[in-house]
Amino acid sequence: MKRLFAAIKINPSEGFIQTYYILKTNLRNEKIKWVNIDNIHITLKFFGETPDEIIPDISKKLNAIAALHSNFTLDIRDIGVFGSSYKPRVIWFGIEEDEALLNLSKEVLNEMDKLGFKQDRQNFVPHLTIGRIKFIEDKKRFQQVIDKCESTEIQKQEILGFNLYESILKPQGPEYSIIESFSLL
Repeated sequence: MKRLFAAIKINPSEGFIQTYYILKTNLRNEKIKWVNIDNIHITLKFFGETPDEIIPDISKKLNAIAALHSNFTLDIRDIGVFGSSYKPRVIWFGIEEDEALLNLSKEVLNEMDKLGFKQDRQNFVPHLTIGRIKFIEDKKRFQQVIDKCESTEIQKQEILGFNLYESILKPQGPEYSIIESFSLL
C-alpha cells in the first residue's frame, strides 16, 4: 500500500518565495504549520492508501489523459484563507481561473472515478496551500497581514505535465516522492 496523489508541481519563482517569506515572517507569532516550499503543488486527485497492484492501472489512465492535453500557463496570484474570519484553517495562493487546468482536473477525476476512486463532494478549487493554521492569537493582526498581501501577482508558470506522488507521513511533515511523471502535449 502506498499513500498516493496526482499533482502539478509548482517551481517557486523569486516572487513566490519572497511573498511566502513575507507572510511567514509577519505571522511568525501565530501557530501555523507552513508547507515546505519544495512541496508546493496543485492536487488533481488524492487517492489515499492505494494497493500496489492498482498503481499500474492508475499510471496507464494518467498517461492517456496527459496525451490528450496541451501545455498551458498558470497565473498564480492573490492570497486568501479557507475557513471563517473567526476560525481560519488554511492560507492559500490563488490560481487565476484557467480552462485548461479545469479540463485536466475534470478528466483526471472522471477517469479515476471509473477505477473506483470516488470524486470528492467538493468542487475543484485550484489553489496552493501555503500554511495550515493551528491557532491565531491576534486575529486582527492576522487579517491585516492577509489583507495587505491579498491582491498580489505571485508568478506565472508554464505547465508541461504532472506527477503521481507517494506521500510518506513523517513527524517533521510529509515527504513526497515521484512515482511517475506524465508529459502534456
